[in-house]
Amino acid sequence: MIVNESMKVVSHRLLARNIYELVLEGELVKEISAPGQFVHVKVGSGIDPLLRRPISIAEHNQKEKKMSLIYRAEGKGTMQLSLVGAGGRVDVLGPLGNGFDVQQGEGRKALLIGGGIGVPPLYGLSKSLRNNGWEVKHVLGFQEEAVSFYEDKFRELGPTHIATVDGSLGRKGFVTDVIENESIQYDQFFACGPNPMLKALQDRLSGNGFLSLEERMGCGIGACFACVCHLADDPEGTDYVKVCSDGPVFPVGVVAL
Repeated sequence: MIVNESMKVVSHRLLARNIYELVLEGELVKEISAPGQFVHVKVGSGIDPLLRRPISIAEHNQKEKKMSLIYRAEGKGTMQLSLVGAGGRVDVLGPLGNGFDVQQGEGRKALLIGGGIGVPPLYGLSKSLRNNGWEVKHVLGFQEEAVSFYEDKFRELGPTHIATVDGSLGRKGFVTDVIENESIQYDQFFACGPNPMLKALQDRLSGNGFLSLEERMGCGIGACFACVCHLADDPEGTDYVKVCSDGPVFPVGVVAL
């Protein structure tokens, strides 16, 4: 069930350059059903900015009714959100979208691949996979060390490789370079990040996988058609999916990237 709630800010801290972790508390958390879902956050009390901001859920605890959101403050709305302090309130709509389907995987190996602000939902996913018997490995890509985050938290869950474009942290290059150079073995991969990264993974990795797409959204519930994507088997036709309501998670090969 989708809930619209004024949620309490438990904590709000800077993780890296322009990257914030926002911990919220409220009844909405009880409705989260899968890692990879997101919420739509209203910033400010007026009509400017008009649209809500979609932010992935990094992890949640239904018993404590708390969830963590990680976002990048780069525009008017998110910069305004970054000013909200502990004890304040944030208007949140969610949970939205379809997340990752985490099945029992005793003895199976999962490879989680994140790029930039696509990294956060993989943290909750990694925890869920481990709880269901999977062995998890992570490859995380950032532009540079100054914008990297959660490296230690991922290492607590499984082997973690870092790639940065400028080589300031981990291996210089892209996540695909790390996967190929390290010859990482896996049974299934899960990825979230910018479309060029997802396309490279789809083209170069074998086996079953799931991709979580990043798209600009208006309503977040499938009504405004702002986030539509064509299907891979009909890239120029009239068939499409709405990332906010049909996704954001899709099996590899379903969506045209």
